[in-house]
Amino acid sequence: MTPTPTTIHSRDNALLKDLRRLSQDSTAYRKQGRAWLEGDHLCGAALARGQRPVIAVFSESFWPEAPVQYAQAATKNVVIADALWRDISGLESPARMGFVLALPAEQGLDAQAPTVVLDRLQDAGNVGSILRSASAFGFTQIAALKGTAALWSPKVLRAGMGSHFALRLVEGLDVADIDGLAVPLLATSSHQGDWLHRARLPWPCGWIMGHEGQGVSPELQRRARQHIRIAQPGGEESLNVGAAAAICLHASAAARG
Repeated sequence: MTPTPTTIHSRDNALLKDLRRLSQDSTAYRKQGRAWLEGDHLCGAALARGQRPVIAVFSESFWPEAPVQYAQAATKNVVIADALWRDISGLESPARMGFVLALPAEQGLDAQAPTVVLDRLQDAGNVGSILRSASAFGFTQIAALKGTAALWSPKVLRAGMGSHFALRLVEGLDVADIDGLAVPLLATSSHQGDWLHRARLPWPCGWIMGHEGQGVSPELQRRARQHIRIAQPGGEESLNVGAAAAICLHASAAARG
């Protein structure tokens, strides 16, 4: 049964203000304990992974044609006047619908999980791309150190394309927290260590992906069992961290096979 919607026509509405914060402030989810998912693809990915939103939100013109799976997904439907929709949309071409998702309770690291450690990565697109690669190649946990882009921010969510819902996400960590991982750590490097295509890769393991400009910190380098570099016969000095992560995580997946 489709819940009867609540309609919002005022910019002063409290829920609209909360949605605006969630869509425009990258860390608002930490205060509210919930995240904003915008658009058909991201919302569909959440449902496919067994997630259920607490609120489904629709633009007024889209509500009459909203697919049943979206209209019945939450216990509360909200319809927002078209003139107000851009107030909460983070997209140049607004998607006309979205979900408010309650975030899972904070959880600690799983010591045995195949993990990707994010060392102060600041670009939301890189972080989301790495989450997507991690999910695709069989890694189940993301350990994000302080200084890393907020994992549940709208930009990271969009770049992750639904991978968030397949991963254990732990953020706000200190370097010392990484000592809680029992899996061997592999640190990426542009100038030292074993060539990836020749290396014997352990499984499960933890790949450390470093800051876009500074690379992996010395503290984490010292914790690594192996240092790995990627052959670049074309002569570039280094790779974008999102590209490097995809190559390394795929190599781990291939080695398992």
